Amino acid sequence: MTNNRGSFTGKLGYVLSAAGASVGLGNIWRFPYLAAKYGGGIFLLVYILLALTFGYTMIIAETAIGRASGKSPVGAFRLFGRTPAAKFGGWLNAVIPVLIVPYYSVIGGWVCKYLFSYFFNGMDEIAEETFFSGFISNGRSVEIWFCVFVAMILVIVYMGVENGIERVSRFMMPILVVLALVICAYVISRPGALSGVRFFLVPDFSRFSWMTVVSAMGQMFYSLSVAMGILITFGSYMKKDVAIEKSTEQVEIFDTAIAILAGLMIIPAVFAFSGGDPETLKAGPSLMFITMPKIFAGMGAGRLIAILFFILVLFAALTSAIALTESAVSTFSDEFGWSRTAGTTFMAVIMAGLGTLSCLGYGPLSFITIIGMPFLDFFDFLTNSVMMPVAAVAICLLVVRHMGIQKLEEEVELEGHPFRRKVIFRFMIRYVCPVFAVVILLSSVANAFGWIHM
Repeated sequence: MTNNRGSFTGKLGYVLSAAGASVGLGNIWRFPYLAAKYGGGIFLLVYILLALTFGYTMIIAETAIGRASGKSPVGAFRLFGRTPAAKFGGWLNAVIPVLIVPYYSVIGGWVCKYLFSYFFNGMDEIAEETFFSGFISNGRSVEIWFCVFVAMILVIVYMGVENGIERVSRFMMPILVVLALVICAYVISRPGALSGVRFFLVPDFSRFSWMTVVSAMGQMFYSLSVAMGILITFGSYMKKDVAIEKSTEQVEIFDTAIAILAGLMIIPAVFAFSGGDPETLKAGPSLMFITMPKIFAGMGAGRLIAILFFILVLFAALTSAIALTESAVSTFSDEFGWSRTAGTTFMAVIMAGLGTLSCLGYGPLSFITIIGMPFLDFFDFLTNSVMMPVAAVAICLLVVRHMGIQKLEEEVELEGHPFRRKVIFRFMIRYVCPVFAVVILLSSVANAFGWIHM
């Protein structure tokens, strides 16, 4: 079997690539509307606390598993687990990105369409609610933009780890941060925006509820790319002299900072340009494609800000989609001995098939639903709400019962690197993280079937 495994050139390559995997659509549109819905500043506080405990633990665990095994999820679980349950956990972690990237790329295509439209269409036209509904119901148009986004992903993944993923991450991630800072500075300087800043940054404990915690936990999976197989794969590309804990801290800081910047872009903008009505923020996924265009239309430099905003969103979506695709290609390489070209081509076929269902789900195939959901919504529910929490439990069990916490700690401490939050890690991986994952699973399934309302 041919070894097709690449590697990152060093710590910066890993950190920017892992941060790129984490920083995606979940940070830019999901985080702000969840923050608005579940208490503003108190949601942010809970999220940060979870990032420093739950998120930190899962990133450490997955990265160390990947580097210690030198394999993608299936091989890593098989090496340390050697039981049917462990092997199932490996395949579950490997399959998740295969299912996510097709529908994620459909949304990436929506972003491409909006960016193109802000160059060539009228601001008022884009701000009409019928613009978005008319677009997503037009299966042919959605398919074209989906293909544009997928083509960008595949070109980069074909190029490999160092020449493709790392090089693109080194280019995109700094630009993403600069764009976020520029847009934030403009938005916050608008009259009325400071009310939104206070709502988002200042915790109001009267707004706290159990659903604040559950929603923040769910966002952790979506935002930090845990339990998707990505971090195990990227860990397998990490060199032995790179400090895992320090790199993890930099990834979680980068990811959380982008989420906060996204909140400071969107929430104050809604306060400043929509009469300060926080209910406008609770539009959910339509926030980016319906609410924000209305806000851009009312800004003095609206077209420029809109273009910068959608370039930022495109970069974020691309870096995450590339990481998802790479994780799948790595599994094909490890398990079947395929070349990068063969694995990437096979992934392109899967993306075309499943992605087309999601492309047409709001249009020509809208009459077909699964448990009341169009294809895109169902794939999102299946992966994020069901498979990822189960995959997280599998990771915790692999570390605690099979690999052993001590062996994982030794991997983190290679080359004399410190493991400063070792006590927190031990407690979280053994007791708290599995419980959190089960709570997310039960809450999400109950919400999907209408038993509770989140």
